[in-house]
Amino acid sequence: MRKLDRTDIGILNSLQENARVTNADLARSVNLSPTPCFNRVKAMEELGLIRQQVTLLDPELLGLHVNVFIHVSLEKQVEEALHVFEDAIADRPEVMECYLMAGDPDYMLRVLVPTIQSLERFLLDFLTKVPGVANIRSSFALKQVRYKTALPLPANGLILGN
Repeated sequence: MRKLDRTDIGILNSLQENARVTNADLARSVNLSPTPCFNRVKAMEELGLIRQQVTLLDPELLGLHVNVFIHVSLEKQVEEALHVFEDAIADRPEVMECYLMAGDPDYMLRVLVPTIQSLERFLLDFLTKVPGVANIRSSFALKQVRYKTALPLPANGLILGN
């Protein structure tokens, strides 16, 4: 077990806000000198708390205008069917998120495509052909009201379990 203190939480919050922050600026923001700050970041990476650093792109500027939530129900909810479905969608670039759900539907996907025609191709040429898929329902997002990637962290620290 390891306890994350306020300084660790501050480092994580700063990195969630801007992963490109320099170590010197990061250290200054949490009142540390650069070497201890670097060591804390390294330790949190080794713990797996910091999985990766990414660049967030603007989907609209890239022509990805259609944001769709797709509810997928399977014929059977057995382990083999779940693996078949998850393996089938694993490499699809338009599938931004996929969740195994409790209740109905079995899966919820968030798919991002440029046009309705692209969505049609995804549904007809791919999703309807995945073995075991029984039902597909789609809901279109009209407007993104809130989107964030930063996790809510407790201000006073956190104890990590193994």
